[in-house]
Amino acid sequence: MLRIGKLAIPLLMFVLILSACGDKYEGDFSYEVQDFSFTNQDGEKVSKSSLEGKFWVADFVFTNCETVCPPMTANMAKLQDKLNEAELDDVQLVSFSVDPDRDTKSALKEFGKSHGASFDNWHFLTGYEFQTIKEFSIKSFKSALEKVKDSDQLMHGTSFFLVSPEGNAIKRYSGIKAAEMDKIVKDIKEMK
Repeated sequence: MLRIGKLAIPLLMFVLILSACGDKYEGDFSYEVQDFSFTNQDGEKVSKSSLEGKFWVADFVFTNCETVCPPMTANMAKLQDKLNEAELDDVQLVSFSVDPDRDTKSALKEFGKSHGASFDNWHFLTGYEFQTIKEFSIKSFKSALEKVKDSDQLMHGTSFFLVSPEGNAIKRYSGIKAAEMDKIVKDIKEMK
């Protein structure tokens, strides 16, 4: 019996140390966002490391989208306003283009402007191959991305993802429901 007691204390210490090594922010899941370094609408490099230490919200859009991207981008603009009102101006917004061949820096800038974007903390990213963003979307966010056969349209997820300061996607929200923007602000405020 005495021998078990001697083993229990080191085992308990080991378990406590391991539990302390977990992520600081808990969400509904934890997907590690893969490293990236892409170009934004102003020609600046934006990378995972440049966003480190900040909460950020990511989505996937393209400027030629005829369905979900315009309302998603309008909702992201509403989110930007709500974050400013809540004095959460250090939160970054990142829209990854899923059509990088067509979505040039200037096309993304015009698209953002037309939907009310301010570029202070919102990056529209391009400068990669379609296969790169497809793999990134699937590996980092578990979000499918496919080209539509015989069309210039793309099939992609409509979620907004909250990414923790450690670089893990931890929550998913509907990007087409305006009410979800309040949830995002609330969740970030509770975690800060």
